[in-house]
Amino acid sequence: MKRYTYLPPAYLGVAFSFPIPMVYAQITGTVPKEAWLLFVANILWTIAYDTIYAMVDRKDDLKIGIKSTAILFGDLDRVIIGIIQLLTVFAFYLFGQQTDMGGLYYLAVIIIIWLFAYQQLLIISRNEEKCFKAFLHNNWVGMTLFVGIITDFLIK
Repeated sequence: MKRYTYLPPAYLGVAFSFPIPMVYAQITGTVPKEAWLLFVANILWTIAYDTIYAMVDRKDDLKIGIKSTAILFGDLDRVIIGIIQLLTVFAFYLFGQQTDMGGLYYLAVIIIIWLFAYQQLLIISRNEEKCFKAFLHNNWVGMTLFVGIITDFLIK
């Protein structure tokens, strides 16, 4: 994919996110608005974290002539990742509004904001090891969202 387009994270995001509307359709017989909000949020999040991962390989990718979002975004990589992370948080917020989530879910979203801020601190120098650490740090984002959804569901 990296030989043909600068946007492999977008394709990865769609591939990782498509189970969301599929599961909604299978379980409920429909794909409601909240499924599409979560679908979009997951695509955005994937683009952000995969671009952070691409920052690790940027020098090698340039040497061998393949493409990535890190190369496409250039010196604006951190800013664009930050914007995408903010859009992800906004989509998580809208998902919570659409599904009448409670305080524990929104606490998780606030924690995700802090986790994204920490990732921004890690990638500020563009140091490959720190960028890789920021990429791996996204496990915490996923776990935080999962725990927020589950705990909110369990206390209702």
